[in-house]
This record gives sequence, C-alpha cells and structure tokens, in this order.
Amino acid sequence: MTATAMTTIDLNADLGEGFGRWTLTDDEALLSVVTSANVACGFHAGDPSTMRRVCELAAARGVRIGAQVSYRDLAGFGRRAMDVPSRELADEVAYQIGALEVFARAAGAWVAYVKPHGALYNRTVHDEEQAAAVVEGVRLAGGGLPVLGLPGSRLLEAAGDAGLVPVQEAFADRAYTAQATLVPRTRPDAVVHDPEAVVARALSMARDHSVSAVTGERLVVDARSLCLHGDTPGAAELALRVRRELLAGGVVLEPFA
Repeated sequence: MTATAMTTIDLNADLGEGFGRWTLTDDEALLSVVTSANVACGFHAGDPSTMRRVCELAAARGVRIGAQVSYRDLAGFGRRAMDVPSRELADEVAYQIGALEVFARAAGAWVAYVKPHGALYNRTVHDEEQAAAVVEGVRLAGGGLPVLGLPGSRLLEAAGDAGLVPVQEAFADRAYTAQATLVPRTRPDAVVHDPEAVVARALSMARDHSVSAVTGERLVVDARSLCLHGDTPGAAELALRVRRELLAGGVVLEPFA
C-alpha cells in the first residue's frame, strides 16, 4: 500500500466527560477541531445537561455525534474491569444510545455511530460474548449504526456479522503492543505524552498506515478514524496541532458517518 493510498480520515475525540459541577474535557475547543465526537452517555461520565450542551455544540459545528457507551462505572471512569451479564449489557448499551439520541434530535442532529469506552472497549477486543452483547444493544436501540473499534477486534467482527458497518480506529496518543492492541493503562508507557511523537504518529497512521509498537515492531494500521483522548492535559491544543499537520500533509478530514 502506498503512502498516498489513503488521503481521507476522520478525527474523533471523547467529549462530555464531566458530571455535575465537575468537568474534564474542553468540549467547545475540541469541537472546533474534530470531525466526530464520542459523547459520554452517563455511565462512565456525563449527565443530561452535559449531553444536551455537547450535542448542541456539535450540531452547530457540523460534527458527527457518537454514543460512547460504557460499563456502569462512574467511580472508576469506566476503566475498571467488570463482569456484566450479556442481556444486561445489551440493555445498558441500548439505554445509553437512546438517552443521547434524545438530546441529539433536540439539537437538530442524530446519533451517527457507537463506540465503547475504556474497559468495555478493551474487553470487546477479545471477548466474543461481550462484543456480541454490545452489538445486540446497538441493534436494540434501533437503526443500523456503525460501530467504531479496534481493527481485528471481536467487536468489529460481531458488528459486521450483524449487518452493521464496522469502522476501524487508530490511536495517535496511545501506545501499541506488538500484537496491535493498546498497551494497558496500568503500565506507565500506555499513553504517548510527547506532542511531537503524537503528531508524527498521526501522520504515519493516516498516510503510511503504520505505527511502531512499544517494542519496536512496525505495525500495519488501516484505520478510517483517528482518536485523540480529550481527558489528557493540553488535549485541545494537541488536537489542533494534529489537525493542522494532517491538512498540511495532504490528508482530508471527513466524518466516516
């Protein structure tokens, strides 16, 4: 595959990750940069007023709204491993999508896709049962929403089998193992903090479809969407820099949904 084979990519970020008076993400700044917004639906973060505000801001800027579904884990920010029965998980996924859809519609937009968050995202890379439950929740919510996930994951496999559109995602600010999975957040090298490295990785993923693992191996990364985490310090400034460098490098930024 040549460096010019892929010139279009979506830029997404996790938004609405606050609760009540507590805020984490700079939603307004990030919504001026990204093309898709993964909006917290109240289970790992977010509340009705935050969801409504983010949907209104996203709709006004033409940013696609995605439901970022999670385990019910406000205290752990959705990053703790949990064992949830399949039917219950499907119901909770559908519930979160439905809640966000109300605010998206009120803002004159719609929920365009679904992406799991944190521990649920990582669990569905390998766990066939949990992946199937997430997909069942998407179907239960109605409509054939695309599902955003890690390439080669059980989640994207299940989505495709169910007739949904699987969308492959890459992470510019997260480290990869030699198996092309994300380095667990329990490790100190899980997050890439150097802005220069994040920008270089974003360009490499978008134009060359590759990135280096923490152990040095060169990995093939074929992604339609590129994620930057909104909860890292300086996230908005970093996202703006990534956007500028991608555009300068001939990459077209466009939502996948």
